[in-house]
Amino acid sequence: MPTIAHADRPVRYTLVEMETTHTKTPLPGPPRELLENSGFLLKRLGWTFKERAHEAFEPTGLSPQHHAILTLLDAEGTREAQGTIADALGYDRSQLVGLLDELEERGFVDRQRDRTDRRRHLVSLTPAGKEALARMRAIVKQVERDFLAPLADEELRTLHALLLELAVYHDARCAPWPAPDAKA
Repeated sequence: MPTIAHADRPVRYTLVEMETTHTKTPLPGPPRELLENSGFLLKRLGWTFKERAHEAFEPTGLSPQHHAILTLLDAEGTREAQGTIADALGYDRSQLVGLLDELEERGFVDRQRDRTDRRRHLVSLTPAGKEALARMRAIVKQVERDFLAPLADEELRTLHALLLELAVYHDARCAPWPAPDAKA
């Protein structure tokens, strides 16, 4: 009989072969009433996507919130005031300061006082931030691709159009900008 030595005494154990069968017991799900509620489904899918995105970003030490900040700075191509960034992304201003601190520590953004208003800080994307953003975009695309895998291309376009319509209805800031070549 095998023995495992402990610091204070030897212990004997017996090896026993056990036959096991794995049966999948379905997990309890939400009631039908909730599954027929679009708001419930949007909330549940939103949480699931957020969780997967955070898991995907975890090895980088960054988050989807960092990605959004760098994306905004890249899209604007100019320096932005911290308050403008917070308002555009719907972030709490005090939360944004912490996120910017993290990005600045990594050399992804540069913050300087506004020369015309010393109370404001202007934020700009650095070359290292642009490189990091390229890697972050790849992560986001992969998470989205995996999450939306069950949908066909036409369904994806329809889903996106409907979500954008809802977003614009509830928050005008989500309205798409005209394409650069669009005539005014």
